[in-house]
Amino acid sequence: MCEEEVKLLGAWGSPFSWRVEVALKMKGVGYEYFDEDLMNRPKSSLLLEYNPVHKKIPVLVHNGKSIAESLVILEYIDEIWNDRPVILLPQDPRDRAIARFWAKFMDDNCAPALWRSCRREGIERENAFEEACALLNVLEAELKDKQKRFFGGDTIGFVDIAGNFIGYWIGVIQEVAGVRLLTPEKFPLLCKWCCEFQNFPIIKENLPPREQLFAFFKARFERKRKTLRGGLMTLR
Repeated sequence: MCEEEVKLLGAWGSPFSWRVEVALKMKGVGYEYFDEDLMNRPKSSLLLEYNPVHKKIPVLVHNGKSIAESLVILEYIDEIWNDRPVILLPQDPRDRAIARFWAKFMDDNCAPALWRSCRREGIERENAFEEACALLNVLEAELKDKQKRFFGGDTIGFVDIAGNFIGYWIGVIQEVAGVRLLTPEKFPLLCKWCCEFQNFPIIKENLPPREQLFAFFKARFERKRKTLRGGLMTLR
C-alpha cells in the first residue's frame, strides 16, 4: 500500500474525537493530530476548511478528503483498513445493523440525558435524572441479555467505543456535578462493563487522565455558573 496521509482534527477532553483516536490506534493507523480549542472563537482555518458545514470536531482527513461525525468516521476506519486484525463492526449484516442501532441510541438518547442530569438545576435536573435512569435501564437489560464482557461480545467493538461517554466520561462529570446516577447499586452490569472498558489494555493506555478531565469539566461548569450569575445581574 502506498504511503497514506491521515490527519485528525480533534479536541482534548472530547469523547467524540477520542473515539476516532482509539479506533485508529486499535487499527494501527498512523496519523497527525491537530487539537482544536473548543472555546476558541472563531474556529480554526483548518476546521473551517475540512468541515465547513457543521464546523465541529472530529474530522478525519484521509489523503486530502475529509469525513465528519465520529460514528461515521468509525465505520470509515473499519472499512478502509479492513485488512487489520482488529474489526470494529460485526461481519453479519443483521449484527452490523443492531450495532449501529445501539450506537445511535447511546448518542441520541443516553448521552444527552446524562449530560442534562448533571448540568441542569432544580426540577429540570430531576426530570433529566429520571429520563437518564430509564435509558440506562435499557442498556442494563441489553448487557444482561448478552451475558458478555462487552456490547460487542468478548472484546471491544463499535458499540463499546460509541459508549465511551458512559464508560468513562460520565463518571468524572457526575463527580464534578455532585450527582450519583451511574452507581453499582442501581446498574451493576453497566458499572461492571465500565470497569472492563476502562481496563481493556488499549483503552486504558489512551484514556485522558482522570484528574485532568475532572479539572477540565470543573472549569466548564464554573464558567456556566458565572455566566448564569451575570445574566441574573442584568435582570435586576
